[in-house]
Amino acid sequence: MSDPTGTAAPHGGPLRVGLIGYGLAGSVFHAPLIAATDGLRLDLVSTSDPQRQAQARAEHPQVRTVDTPQAVLDRAADLDLLVLASPNKTHVPLATAALEAGLPVVVDKPLAATAAEAEKLAALAEDRGLLLSVFQNRRWDNDFRTVRKLIDDGALGDIQRFESRFERWRPQPKGGWRESGDPAELGGLLYDLGSHLVDQALTLFGPVASVYAESDIRRPTAEADDDTFLALTHTGGVRSHLWVSATAAMLGPRFRVLGSRAGYVKHGLDPQEAALREGLRPGTEGVEWGVEPQSRWGVLGAGASPRSGGGDPVPTLPGDYPAYYAAITRALLEGGRPPVTATEAAAALRVLEAAKLSAAEGRTVRIEAAT
Repeated sequence: MSDPTGTAAPHGGPLRVGLIGYGLAGSVFHAPLIAATDGLRLDLVSTSDPQRQAQARAEHPQVRTVDTPQAVLDRAADLDLLVLASPNKTHVPLATAALEAGLPVVVDKPLAATAAEAEKLAALAEDRGLLLSVFQNRRWDNDFRTVRKLIDDGALGDIQRFESRFERWRPQPKGGWRESGDPAELGGLLYDLGSHLVDQALTLFGPVASVYAESDIRRPTAEADDDTFLALTHTGGVRSHLWVSATAAMLGPRFRVLGSRAGYVKHGLDPQEAALREGLRPGTEGVEWGVEPQSRWGVLGAGASPRSGGGDPVPTLPGDYPAYYAAITRALLEGGRPPVTATEAAAALRVLEAAKLSAAEGRTVRIEAAT
């Protein structure tokens, strides 16, 4: 297995990756990005669905498939990294088993149900000297990268309010564990898309002092939250307002960031997920990965509405999901921290837990500083 101190794999070839789960996360995000990363080789996929096994072999002809996660863990000695793209409720037990088997692990978000569980996993990984990272790919969205650059460059001045949305119009629930009302499944938008929005807000503005949330089940046959709002007050004074919804009949801007000098407004979604769903891959000849047309650029300005022509277009930086697994590869081969740590995931979960409590009790919840 790969040495966490940063040496090449003893077998001398690319790092061999096992992937548990070949649903949306596994087939659309993880497998294509792993396959496109120099130094990684997708070697083993676990899914109990025969059709998904056939799909995995068709899309990645060199891959082996097995029926169960245990069959992957039984082959731990033949792997250098395990990626968990399995249902949320399996993340903690499978990550624990993998770390105990000596495997570095990447886990799709959310890492766990609670910050305490995430911290326990982080301690186990540290004790074993193994990499543990969470797949927060939205840090490499084109629009988020652009917002981050504008903030770092001082173009907006001191940030006062950060508004971020993942809104959809899906009046009919799809069903499945992601929309299950069973608390054990960790379904609902708060822990799904909300994990991304909270992670982005913490990445930009640091720790949160208090959380207020409103969480509703709007659709008649829905079981889990499908329309949720979070108001975060960061310890540095910035206020983040975050929306996740499957019931938005009119979609708001993806970002509206207001500063003392200027504001930035951006509509639309990063193009990388759509490209991956269409079967395009990073590095494909003729494909400008993560690039969007000028017509979709956001605008920067002060005192005017972008809808009436106010503001100056800002070129959107290219999205770069491949950067995540490139950084994982460097961390495994050269040492150093992974691109997203379990400790960072625990901080986001602390906010999500506070939001859940706030929505249930109708009050603002304060978050004690982590010790």
